Amino acid sequence: MSLFVDRISRSQSTVQQLLAGALRQSLALLFKPVANPRFSFAAQRRWLDIMAYSTLKAGGIGSHDKAIANVPCRHYQPLHAQSTVLYLHGGGYVAGSPDSHKAITSHLAKFANAHVVVPDYRLAPEHPCPAAIEDAVAVYQALLDDGVSPASLTLMGDSAGGGLALATLQALKAAGTPLPSATILFSPWVDLTLGQLFDTDRDIMLSHAWLDSAASAYAGDDTRNAQCSPLFGDLTGLPPILIQAGGDEILLNDSHRLCTALNEAGTPTRLQIHPQRWHDFQLHAGVLADSDQALMTCARFIHQHAVPQHEKGGNP
Repeated sequence: MSLFVDRISRSQSTVQQLLAGALRQSLALLFKPVANPRFSFAAQRRWLDIMAYSTLKAGGIGSHDKAIANVPCRHYQPLHAQSTVLYLHGGGYVAGSPDSHKAITSHLAKFANAHVVVPDYRLAPEHPCPAAIEDAVAVYQALLDDGVSPASLTLMGDSAGGGLALATLQALKAAGTPLPSATILFSPWVDLTLGQLFDTDRDIMLSHAWLDSAASAYAGDDTRNAQCSPLFGDLTGLPPILIQAGGDEILLNDSHRLCTALNEAGTPTRLQIHPQRWHDFQLHAGVLADSDQALMTCARFIHQHAVPQHEKGGNP
């Protein structure tokens, strides 16, 4: 095991073990068959939003929709938020929305006491790469222009949103824009060439066929382009990064390879692997104890690196 990789141990109650088993079976029956090239992306988007009804929004956290830089955004804002998180949702660049990720983002706002901004960025194939990057960069820059200090800002994303977060970091650095205090990536998809996937039979959510169709929709024939596959981009000079991944997911190797490459490039990075957990298991925050614990770890990471906004004279 690498010095930069932590394998998370757990002690689970019987109820949590049964719940995890039920979630695993339901995802295998209800999600993976629809995440399939034989269904249109429009149908997949509708089904993902329908499945979001089975997830729980955190109690006591207000939310509202307000565009930033002409990009529709969902905001989760505790009363006295101390920092800001720009969260880029997953969905293979072809699906997903603030609605589909309401559990993970609202609980993150609660645990980290942070204003969480979730852009509803443009999706492929209608808007291929680099449209999503352009939207993310525009929202980030607008937050800075509105007085949010980069020292109080954390960039996050899951799955394709994790790859998008890394590509956004690279674009910000190339433009000379001040970078956020830290970055957190859940099960990031950072190599759209699909050359080194993990055990595809063990993953209960994603398949090689679906990833291939999504990669083609987003990147066309240029899947090795660093904007689409940021693993091949400039990994130097980035803020500290925390990666979380499930031990049973198809993109596990992307997390391992990215962690190794980032540390070799001098970017401090840690990878936490949660055994027997699937892709994006954090989406079950508020239901699965492991999901809550993973997000609480993220909250501690944010508090470790992000300077409370009021200390920089910005918006509270």
